[in-house]
Amino acid sequence: MTRYGMVVDLFRCVACNTCTIACKTKNGTPKGVMWRRVVQGETGEYPQAQRSWASIGCMQCQNTPCLKVCPTGATYIRPDGIVLVNYDTCIGCRYCIAACPYDARTYLQTIEGYFPEQGLTSNETIKYAAFQSGTVTKCTFCSDKIDAGVKAGLTPGVDMDATPACVNACPTNALIFGDLDDPNSTISKTVRSERAEQLLPELGTNPTVYYIPPTKGNQVEVEPS
Repeated sequence: MTRYGMVVDLFRCVACNTCTIACKTKNGTPKGVMWRRVVQGETGEYPQAQRSWASIGCMQCQNTPCLKVCPTGATYIRPDGIVLVNYDTCIGCRYCIAACPYDARTYLQTIEGYFPEQGLTSNETIKYAAFQSGTVTKCTFCSDKIDAGVKAGLTPGVDMDATPACVNACPTNALIFGDLDDPNSTISKTVRSERAEQLLPELGTNPTVYYIPPTKGNQVEVEPS
């Protein structure tokens, strides 16, 4: 089987937000919708206070709380572990938003451009066609790109044309993507050798996104929502 996942190396991450921009550019999410973001915080006390940060997106949980509460089956999980939303079935009830402990979903009440007085730009017109108002949206691991790459014989996590945009864009290689079920993949070896951890493991959501704690400084603390 194939089970796609991601590792975020918090020591390599420099909070440049390149992953955020790459995601926004590739997926063209509407105004106010950020599928990937860098959260920042402060830990410790003076004079040992330190800033910390982490790249956050959908954790692609395998024990999926958002799926369990969806009354229409709009949220579903593919055989490769990627969690998606069928906009044609979503009724915008937002139960999934309440159930997600990682704050990874956004309700898209209306679709408008960044310059509403001028109408949609040509790029917004093209990109926004993939969205529907009154639905909930989330990170897809660039599943369309993965599917096209696999169809072309490429390997996600190895070939850029089959790998999520945020991973390709990261200037410090802080993001690693690939098949967690392949013991020889870079991501599997990294999870085993680098103390990679899931966020909020006590919730039992079993995310396929892992984090490598920084060897210096402090981790970002993520509290259940």
